[in-house]
Amino acid sequence: MQRPRTPSNLSESLHHRLNAYALAASATGVGLLALAQPAEGKIVYTRAHEAVFNDFTLDLNHDGIGDFVFRMYTTNEGSGGYIEVRPYTSINLIWGSKHDASALKSGVKIRSNQKLQKSNSLMYGFNCFSGGCTYAGFWRKVQNRYLGFEFSIKGKAHYGWARLTESAPRKLTLTGYAYETIPNKPIITGKTKGPDVIRLEPARIGRLARGAAGQQK
Repeated sequence: MQRPRTPSNLSESLHHRLNAYALAASATGVGLLALAQPAEGKIVYTRAHEAVFNDFTLDLNHDGIGDFVFRMYTTNEGSGGYIEVRPYTSINLIWGSKHDASALKSGVKIRSNQKLQKSNSLMYGFNCFSGGCTYAGFWRKVQNRYLGFEFSIKGKAHYGWARLTESAPRKLTLTGYAYETIPNKPIITGKTKGPDVIRLEPARIGRLARGAAGQQK
């Protein structure tokens, strides 16, 4: 049975989380005008600070089901390896080209086009020899760049993004992520403020970025 299509199309799980957040904030005297009427929201943004480790699951819409998973691999000697992001199902897509996931700047409109492919998984690859190292992918030495996503909620296409920074050589940190609650509506990378944005704080709501590893839509 499909979820009723409302202006925000928020999942029931997220409604419960938002209500719990609003009650907790009211008890501490925190103003939550953005959460007073969540049905009017169109973008849900979650601030994060999570080191991306192997099999790190990203649950963009907080429904307890993983949407994308990060994988890391290095050789025993540490001379080679890669970081990649993969969709949990073939329905979900990643913005990029020629199997590389793009490190987008803010202000890019994520929408349906040929740049969204399930095969665009490589973020960062390296291979080192005595004479030096060679690198592949767009995610080396990046600060506050964005992955662009298309993913499915109850059979409907939605768009989202994840913001990451290389916090140390070959180590990425997730600093935030967002999705558009209205099916088939584009989302702008980096948009985290405005009357059409609901902002979530994972310290209050839980470690939402971990998602539910191993589950699939």
